[in-house]
Amino acid sequence: MKKSETRKKETRPGRKLVIGLPKGSLEETTVRLFRKAGLNLHGKPRSYYLSADDAELEVMLIRAQEIPLYVADGTLDMGFTGKDWLTERGSRVVEVAELSYAKSGLGQVKLVLAVPENSPIRGVRDLEGKRIATELVRVTQDYLKKNGVRAQVDFSWGATEIKAGKLCDAIAELTESGSTLRAHNLKIIDTIMVSTTRLVANPAAWKDAWKRRKIEYVSLLLQAALNAEDLVGLKLNVCNRDLKKIMSVLPALKNPTLSPLARPGWHALEVICTRDEVTHLIPRLKEAGAEGIVEYPLNRVVF
Repeated sequence: MKKSETRKKETRPGRKLVIGLPKGSLEETTVRLFRKAGLNLHGKPRSYYLSADDAELEVMLIRAQEIPLYVADGTLDMGFTGKDWLTERGSRVVEVAELSYAKSGLGQVKLVLAVPENSPIRGVRDLEGKRIATELVRVTQDYLKKNGVRAQVDFSWGATEIKAGKLCDAIAELTESGSTLRAHNLKIIDTIMVSTTRLVANPAAWKDAWKRRKIEYVSLLLQAALNAEDLVGLKLNVCNRDLKKIMSVLPALKNPTLSPLARPGWHALEVICTRDEVTHLIPRLKEAGAEGIVEYPLNRVVF
């Protein structure tokens, strides 16, 4: 086959990349991330199908627990799920990217062991012969095996927090901050694993030239949007006599951009910093002689 024919085949009209987005706790954050990446998604209330500004994307909402299965068998070309569910399912998929976000924003979740506050159980060794409820049965069993502990692990269909101390001795549950566990008078006795969101692809789709480029395109935009989540830009005007002093205020910031202004003896300085830094940085810059300080948000940052 000639190269021109191969290229025509790879880009023929009507091709779709089928994507599985997590329905449930990660749904809102994922859709918002897509929007920030410039990939707007639209759907009717309670619909499980979303349309995208990019006509080559076909998007479905599916529970994160099921996405590894559907990506592995090729029903989905790519999808988003947690490392916890990838480990639980053991599905053969390609992990394209780690996207560090959870239900409430940037970060990770932990699968923890929790027991009632008044429980005598203090650690994993105390679970010998006990009963544990969890959605992540395989992961929990592997953890117990590594610790040489024999316990009964039951699958939980939800509302796992209320079972501890009543229907079971302990639970293995995902948490971001632990607030829900504390609200149910539970204490964490150990962390089984740390999990982040992963972009995964079907192996056959990953080998397909057109689909792989499309997957990498989506991955790049999403990672750029995530990179920008914790960053802001700063613009300010600096008199040449204060430039050295201003630069000393920015020891942790790399390669600020300097541009001469029409006003003789002045420069415009532009730099990127974290949101946490900028709160304390602006007053210090002002004291050092900076003028016309402007903070602005960033949509995408490609490293």
